Amino acid sequence: MRLALFDLDNTLLAGDSDYEWGQFLVDRGVLERADYEAQNRAFYEQYKAGVLDIHEFLGFALRPLADHAPEALEAWHRQFMKERIAPMMLPAARALVRRHLDQGDLCAIITSTNSFVTRPIAHAFGIEHLIATEPEKRDGRFTGRVAGLPSFREGKVRRLDDWLAGLGRRFADFGESACYSDSHNDLPLLERVSRPVAVDPDETLAQEAERRGWERISLR
Repeated sequence: MRLALFDLDNTLLAGDSDYEWGQFLVDRGVLERADYEAQNRAFYEQYKAGVLDIHEFLGFALRPLADHAPEALEAWHRQFMKERIAPMMLPAARALVRRHLDQGDLCAIITSTNSFVTRPIAHAFGIEHLIATEPEKRDGRFTGRVAGLPSFREGKVRRLDDWLAGLGRRFADFGESACYSDSHNDLPLLERVSRPVAVDPDETLAQEAERRGWERISLR
């Protein structure tokens, strides 16, 4: 069996689900535009530049989950899927995922965006397994804090190993492994697999892919 790992934002999606979730809540009036929008943009620019403090960002991004009842969050997310996510689900990305699934590969989306936002997106792509940053819950409500290690940069590699261990497997069990990503933030994970694929890559990843002779594709 082969292993296929997919980054989500700006890889399988033509956009960033974490950023769009915040903007969706702003547009609905759930969050104050003046307070939230500028911070959301600033964190997104830090991510793209490779200087994001993931814990500072998560303190910001997970706060809306703690401030609202689960029933309201679920209802908003259903609308979010229709309005923001469905238009970003690239047909070529759907086809790529389907090819791996049809080949019997073990497939997972591995993303730094939290699992509340991303689990329904993984299901929409037909992918059972999701490795994402986990928001903490207590007594059925989100706390605004992170549970465990964020799935970000080197943390993705550690979370991958933990996920495989939970399945009774090790990374070494797979003779072939592929990872698809757009971001230089995923270099630790791309370096781990036997087939790193730069997907519509940012400038830094494009340069690294060229230097290392990695495969480069577009799903746009």
